[in-house]
Amino acid sequence: MSAHLYAYTVAGLGVLAFKFLHLPLPWLLGPIFSCLIAALLGVPMRGFKVINEAMRSILGVAVGATFSLSLLVSMGGMWPTLLLIPVMTTCIGLVGVFYFQRLWGFDFATSYYSAMPGGLQDMLVFGEEAGGNLRTLALVHATRVLVIVVTLPFLLTWIWNADLTNPPGAPAASIALSQLGWMIFCGLVGWQLAKRAGMFGASILGPLLLAALLSLTGVLQHRPPSEAIWAAQFFIGMSVGCKYAGVTMAEIRRDVTAGLGFCVLLLLLAVIFAEVIHLAGLAPPLETVLAFAPGGQAELTVLALIVGADMAFVVAHHVLRIFIVILGAPFFARLFRPKTGARKP
Repeated sequence: MSAHLYAYTVAGLGVLAFKFLHLPLPWLLGPIFSCLIAALLGVPMRGFKVINEAMRSILGVAVGATFSLSLLVSMGGMWPTLLLIPVMTTCIGLVGVFYFQRLWGFDFATSYYSAMPGGLQDMLVFGEEAGGNLRTLALVHATRVLVIVVTLPFLLTWIWNADLTNPPGAPAASIALSQLGWMIFCGLVGWQLAKRAGMFGASILGPLLLAALLSLTGVLQHRPPSEAIWAAQFFIGMSVGCKYAGVTMAEIRRDVTAGLGFCVLLLLLAVIFAEVIHLAGLAPPLETVLAFAPGGQAELTVLALIVGADMAFVVAHHVLRIFIVILGAPFFARLFRPKTGARKP
């Protein structure tokens, strides 16, 4: 059996297990847990990169389809919380570099790009070019996304009584074929145009922008059907779990454990910022947590869709965070790089 087939089989069993046990978000958390367990047991697994990116384009269309003129007007009032994104990103970087260098002995490049809460692929590319340990970076960021995505649903349910059983969209059978066609058009064309333009997060932001344009003009009138959102959850969950394939015990003791400790610090920072924003009355608590949680853009978009959060608010803050990290990471890495650093792990 190929590594791809192993991944699909294990992820499918995870969905079935979560449904049988009536656990939350079976299409997302089921594949994450089952693939994680299988990876730790040594099962060879690998997903299809093209399919994973195509699934992310579904989320882009889902977010873009929610845009309206009234929503755009409301975005003008987000500036107080948007201004806090650079502050939080800076705090994460300072705390993270100190944590990884002093406690774990990582070299500066590995510490810096492990700390930056940007996209996984972008941080791996920048980190490798800067001389960081690529495997360590991959495991630390995979652990960050895993912990945030797994922890948040339970916090949302426990603290805010969020209903995670809501279907993420209407059934496909209830949506006109012409609308489904426009969704496919937005996903494929938006993705490829953004990719050609060199846009970061092209598979999500390209479809998002094109779908938003068609939504504002009245052409696109529906979000993608629930079946498409479930498929996106499945592949995203599978890709998160599969990133641990081939992990060794030495890497678990060092890299994964370091990533887990950093996640505790990230969650504390997110809670502090969310509490300040809540006490200042700048935004609702649910949207604030989703917007400031330093997880993966795609994974948090899924959670925001399911709980019915203000999509514009959540996505705007995550796009700004990733934008700041991608543009600022190379600059600050050169600015603060020490002349001599610790040895690579």
